[in-house]
Amino acid sequence: MSRPTDVRPVAVELYFLPITARMPLKFGPEVTTEVTCARVKITVEDGTGRRAEGWGETPLSVQWVWPSKLGYEERHQALKALCVAIGQAWATRHGPAGHPMELGHHFLEHILPGVTTHANAARAGAEPIPHLASLVCNSPFDLALHDAYGVLHGVPSFETYDERWMNRDLACYLAPAADAAVSFEGKYPRDYLVNPRPDTIAAWHLVGGKDPIDTWDLTGSEPQDGYPVLLRDWIRQDGLKCLKVKLRGDDPDWDYDRLLKVGRIAVEESVDWLTADFNCTVGDPSYVNTILDRLMDEHPGLYGMLLYVEQPFPYDLELHRIDVHSVSARKPLFMDESAHDWRFVRMGRELGWSGVALKTCKTITGALLSLCWAKAHGMTLMVQDLSNPMLAQVPHVLLAAHAGTIMGVESNGMQFYPDASRPEAVIHPGLFQRRSGRLDLSTVRGPGLGYRIDEIKRTLPAAAFAHS
Repeated sequence: MSRPTDVRPVAVELYFLPITARMPLKFGPEVTTEVTCARVKITVEDGTGRRAEGWGETPLSVQWVWPSKLGYEERHQALKALCVAIGQAWATRHGPAGHPMELGHHFLEHILPGVTTHANAARAGAEPIPHLASLVCNSPFDLALHDAYGVLHGVPSFETYDERWMNRDLACYLAPAADAAVSFEGKYPRDYLVNPRPDTIAAWHLVGGKDPIDTWDLTGSEPQDGYPVLLRDWIRQDGLKCLKVKLRGDDPDWDYDRLLKVGRIAVEESVDWLTADFNCTVGDPSYVNTILDRLMDEHPGLYGMLLYVEQPFPYDLELHRIDVHSVSARKPLFMDESAHDWRFVRMGRELGWSGVALKTCKTITGALLSLCWAKAHGMTLMVQDLSNPMLAQVPHVLLAAHAGTIMGVESNGMQFYPDASRPEAVIHPGLFQRRSGRLDLSTVRGPGLGYRIDEIKRTLPAAAFAHS
């Protein structure tokens, strides 16, 4: 079955844009001071020969996608090489035309694993690139495909996820949990999306493990660039109401004290919500439960402000099948790194996870399928950041606006590299500046993912890969 609207990719370009962070960001045991963004342009063609270009971008956040004792640069170069290999696979794909959900799903299921296996074989026995990293490397290509499809047909991409455009319903992609009275027959992604989307959305600020909280935390090495440094100044400048607190997961006293310090400032500055992110470093639910129970007993007000808990446990669910019902009985417990795709979401639900943090960096195709599976099974959603700058910020916020999250969207690129997004901020100022604790995406309009790319005055470096 096919439609005249179906497309196939006919040209691919890949660019690497390096960025230096103004402040260090701690990811679990590692610290991020720089990142390379992979930006992709894909040209698609329909059966009549009409063509259109689409764009996608994702930060290759090495420490998040590939936690390891390997040196940063070894991992960084391996991810860039994998991006090139994925670009070659997209450029030489000769399968049938289709909708981006179909093409993206086919690539994820049948092509990306082989590309990653080949890349790992070429590393001659070195530590293999993990699955999460391969998803992130593929995501700008997947995003560009979805954007190009909407641009070709002159409609927003989020309006194409239904029976008018797609050849297959969700039953062709998803299987419900055995214990759930759920069917995906005749259902499409748009059935689970918020339409019309809101034009403003609450923004979460990230309190990193190395972020200075009070004046006595300052070392004198902080940037003097006109942007805030202290948490209290960020709250006042941006009108923040939601704070995400990075914790260590291996030092309960430090974690508890950090929650209290941030919580004290939150209360004094009229912040409404907190969340705690352990970044996969906890091995036993009792670690989290002890902190939560102590917080409820000693500081019930702060416990009430804690909206949910994010990914305390190792992201490889198959290797670490930890029953987490005791944690989710206390607070909503959200999968993040573990939620590679809907199958892992299903496994997480069995183990007791109650919510899913979606990320565009795992592909928009995969994010939409996970969204649909989770919503159909009564799980709560969040959309989390990868410190998205530049173009990456646009579909990130767009997904959150259409997802119907528990509360807004995490957005912290403006904390760590605000100047990197200046050309994009000229066209979309509300996406790169939080005001009254919210982001404004009213400028995101038009076909595709609404980048308005022709209006953005950015000079790109030489392409790392190009094929047409």
